[in-house]
Amino acid sequence: MTHVRNAAMALVALLLVVGGAWASWDSAQHVLLAKGREHGTLTVTGCTEETCSGTYASEDPSSPRRTLTIAASVAAEKGVTIPVVVKPGTDEGVRTGWGGGLHAWLPLGGALLLAAPVIGGGLRMTRTAWSVAGGGGALLVAAFLTL
Repeated sequence: MTHVRNAAMALVALLLVVGGAWASWDSAQHVLLAKGREHGTLTVTGCTEETCSGTYASEDPSSPRRTLTIAASVAAEKGVTIPVVVKPGTDEGVRTGWGGGLHAWLPLGGALLLAAPVIGGGLRMTRTAWSVAGGGGALLVAAFLTL
């Protein structure tokens, strides 16, 4: 019976971490694999609760200026200029640099924090749980500090 409980807890912890990585990859792939994608800067003109939009200026001088949206964050205020990479085929940008990379991995950080009690309590691996929680917490704090 103990083996079944351990297998179930390991499956739950694995599902949490894989789900967090999957959710993060949607934005993180554009930051990590940015070579060959359109780069530029976004000057924020307005924000809603979920997104900010503004004027996009491409690094390629032949590309026309257009309006672009980006996920809202604490650092996106009206008038701020943000370096972005454009998601191919959309009018949506992703913040680049350390801040953008860490912001893209926020779902993974949250998933690591959620998996830590499962690992510590369900699998009785307290040292591993503290390490996982520390990694998730460090990711969240680093993202907050770099934005």
